[in-house]
Amino acid sequence: MEEDFYKVLGVDRNASAEEIKKAYRKIALKYHPDRNPGNKEAEQIFKKAAEAYGVLGDSDKRRKYDQFGMDGLRGTETHGYSTFEDIFDAFGDIFGGGSIFEDFFGGGRGRGKAARRGASLKCDIEVDFKDVAVGVEKKIELTRREVCDTCRGTGAREGTSPVTCPYCRGKGEVQQSQGFFTLRTTCPKCHGNGKIIESPCTKCGGSGRYPKKSIISIQVPPGVEDSTRLRLSGQGEPGENGAPPGDLYCDIHVKPHPIFKRQGDDVICEVPIPFAQAALGCTIDVPTLTGNIIQVKIPKGTQNNEVVPIRGEGFPNLHGYGKGNLLVQVIVEVPTKMTPRQEELLREFAELEKKNVSPRQKKFFEKMKNFFV
Repeated sequence: MEEDFYKVLGVDRNASAEEIKKAYRKIALKYHPDRNPGNKEAEQIFKKAAEAYGVLGDSDKRRKYDQFGMDGLRGTETHGYSTFEDIFDAFGDIFGGGSIFEDFFGGGRGRGKAARRGASLKCDIEVDFKDVAVGVEKKIELTRREVCDTCRGTGAREGTSPVTCPYCRGKGEVQQSQGFFTLRTTCPKCHGNGKIIESPCTKCGGSGRYPKKSIISIQVPPGVEDSTRLRLSGQGEPGENGAPPGDLYCDIHVKPHPIFKRQGDDVICEVPIPFAQAALGCTIDVPTLTGNIIQVKIPKGTQNNEVVPIRGEGFPNLHGYGKGNLLVQVIVEVPTKMTPRQEELLREFAELEKKNVSPRQKKFFEKMKNFFV
């Protein structure tokens, strides 16, 4: 069942545009995340009210909604806002000067200036090749500019507070007239904040932020590839005046392995065997990513670089689509030093080969003969 946007804002269907705007401001003030920290129910009401105002505050969308309901809005831009920053960006006229933010922060935001999201950070994480098979938790030490615990982010010395900027009178911008035109620029004294700090905090120097070391646990998922970038939402630096924090981006670097190589979700393992074993067939021991040793049967007549696949012994797919294979690549070794007895036997074998030419060799000689005719 569709939710009635008029009921969400608590107004009747004949309400004027100004009444709808006032109703939305009232709800936004009551359920703003700064006034309800950690309250998920309040967050949902705040977002739902923004969605309702996004429709009823627009005359064209409201007309379509009144006539056809949500079906009338198909093909038009409507919002189910996922972040508070989206709401602030969408309704600059509501959250600007002389509005909700001034009610919260004493007029110190500047006209039309939205709270800035915190800075995003980046780190590098080195992971062992074998750990990618099962995933691994990594702990990193990160230095972030956290809210100063001495001044609680105000930037002012203990016992004092920021004061309204005398140059712009708290608006955060100055207005200049040039003939028929009016030019608005950011206040050069308060840099758009609307407030100035006369006595800076001794710990943070008036910035309201102080470098702090934190230990963060990062879960590296199984199957992750080298140079993958992981995003940890909200693990960057805190935002200003209740704005959301930035994100932490982690670049994964997988160490090379002395035995294994990666090819997608498959793992390649090169195994050298004597040419006699390749010719006669044999069973060899092969290591796996998990550290176990498995026995692999090499068929008679296996050629150099032939691959014997072992299903399910590769990397798990990052998106959950099963596991890759272990590809045993046979490297046939030709002896460089032989005992007299070995050489004698090999010569005897070579003589027999002359009498029993293989089909492949015979075909080659026929092609060569035709080439020179």
